[in-house]
Amino acid sequence: MKPDNQFSEVKQLIDQAKRQAYNVVNKELINLYWSVGKLISEKVNQSEWGESVIKNLADYLKKTEPDMKGFSTPNLWRMKQFYELYYQEEKLSPLVREISWTNNLIIIAKSRTKEERAFYVLLSIKERLSKRELERQIDSALFERAVLSNQNISPIVKQIHPQAEYIFKDNYVLDFLGLPAKYSEQNLRKAIIKNLKQFILEFGKDFTFVGEEYRVSVGNKDFYIDLLFFHRELQCLVAIDLKITDFKPEFLGKMEFYLEALDRDIKKEKEKPSVGIILCKNKDTKIVEYALSRSMSPALVAKYQTELFDKKLLENKLDEFFRLAAFSDEED
Repeated sequence: MKPDNQFSEVKQLIDQAKRQAYNVVNKELINLYWSVGKLISEKVNQSEWGESVIKNLADYLKKTEPDMKGFSTPNLWRMKQFYELYYQEEKLSPLVREISWTNNLIIIAKSRTKEERAFYVLLSIKERLSKRELERQIDSALFERAVLSNQNISPIVKQIHPQAEYIFKDNYVLDFLGLPAKYSEQNLRKAIIKNLKQFILEFGKDFTFVGEEYRVSVGNKDFYIDLLFFHRELQCLVAIDLKITDFKPEFLGKMEFYLEALDRDIKKEKEKPSVGIILCKNKDTKIVEYALSRSMSPALVAKYQTELFDKKLLENKLDEFFRLAAFSDEED
């Protein structure tokens, strides 16, 4: 047995202890910032403290607590804002203590509504997002995409995996691939493998890579699945078929064949039925709806784009979506 394998269990225990220690320290730090923010908010609202007093407080803490970082004048005001944003949010206020102060500041600075803040707080916790990863998800308009999503999932997927609609997306942003203006499916696949870490971040960190051009043998022939993953939460294999064209109904038959082969020959006994994603350059929602309506295979159709969304345009669409929803409620 190699030393790395022999001692891996001890390494896992150490890593677990590190994470637990970090979580405890982080929670206490956020609690401290919360308490300071509360005090400043109350003093300011009672007209006891103003800008000069906050500056004096920052100077005082710098002298008396030189080892304590993060108490600059701007950060003290951020603590006040942090407290005022969340103190009435009974469900959310405990959760903001589970992510870093840096991530909290990013969410506050880049989110427009309390719904968007809640979305990214929960995402940061679930995916354990770093600062850079969180910024990427916000810049790619993940919240707007989720709200405006028009997912195309076969009914059988929802039966087997009820949480699937919260895991899979309607539209994936693959701006990190660096593809040329014209590219083949092979180019697309190779670019994904080369940028696998970012690809998994876009799809979700519960995806674990299994193989590229994964071979399944049926009869006397071999067939190759573009990408194969395992999803830890769903406990199933996820096959991805890459297409550089619009969705066509015949794509579904090929995916159904792959899923049957995976479930008969590859899936382990305790795993759930495999799921297939047909990832296309574009799709007509109505065509996809017709194609999936009678499908007995757990498949879904999503599209991808190789450039970032115009976030402002999506924000405008989202505003219009909420206005129409509010108007509809008023009519009812």
